[in-house]
Amino acid sequence: MTFQPRMQNRISGFSVIGGMHRRHWNGVVADVWDVECIPHAGGYYIAEDPRMFIVLDAKGGGNCRVKLTSSGRSAVQNYHRQALSYIPAGVELWTDVVDIQYLRHLDLHFDVDALSRRLLEDLDPSAIETPRLMFQDPRFLHLAELIAAECLNPQPLHDLYGDGLTLALFIDLMKINRSASRKRSQLAGWQLRRAVDYIGENIVRNVRLEELANLTGLSQSHFSHAFKASTGMAPHQWQTNARIQRAKEMLIKGDRSLTTVAAETGFADQAHFTRVFRKTVGTTPALWKKCRLS
Repeated sequence: MTFQPRMQNRISGFSVIGGMHRRHWNGVVADVWDVECIPHAGGYYIAEDPRMFIVLDAKGGGNCRVKLTSSGRSAVQNYHRQALSYIPAGVELWTDVVDIQYLRHLDLHFDVDALSRRLLEDLDPSAIETPRLMFQDPRFLHLAELIAAECLNPQPLHDLYGDGLTLALFIDLMKINRSASRKRSQLAGWQLRRAVDYIGENIVRNVRLEELANLTGLSQSHFSHAFKASTGMAPHQWQTNARIQRAKEMLIKGDRSLTTVAAETGFADQAHFTRVFRKTVGTTPALWKKCRLS
């Protein structure tokens, strides 16, 4: 399903010129707006996803204030024609466009989960959650201008062009460095969580290596080595341990027969269950349960 930005606002004093120009790329939505402003136009914004607000052009006095609270604390004053702001998800933003008559701005909305999967990185929470208001950086502005031009292009270029521009800006914004060798040998956090959750959800059947590799976007060989580097065991061993752990919970919490426990945890029969349980735990299921309940 295509990522859709989720934002609420209460604004006044703006008139949109020519409508919104929007493009979707993989994990990013970009909007370009041209607006006329009356004195002290502004309002309140809050979004469920992190975003950037980039002023590309302004006419008038150039006086604009942004703040993170309605009381005025943490206010940032700006007199530049071009400025950038990064606003994390769930952070309130209040604006007061004091004497600007016209604005062209680019909004970039980020799907952090999708971008994390693409980059095979667990993003630094401090970078994601730290606002940056009305800063200037020529590299960001140059990328933003190219992205905006592509949004406005009546004959858009290949999607990889805009995709590359927005991904480059996001990487720079989050200060994502080249992956260390540890990250190349192990699964990223989201990959490990997805694989482990999938195994748990499909405990009663044998999960194939191909399924887990496809879930994480890796080859079977790469996934198998990375999973073992991350957990200390092969995927099939992890599934066996998960079944044994589930069986232990069932033995303690209820009075199900060993045959039922075996069937509901993916073992072929009671004999198979008992054999694997003894090999893993060191005793039979019946003796283990008796020791726990005595």
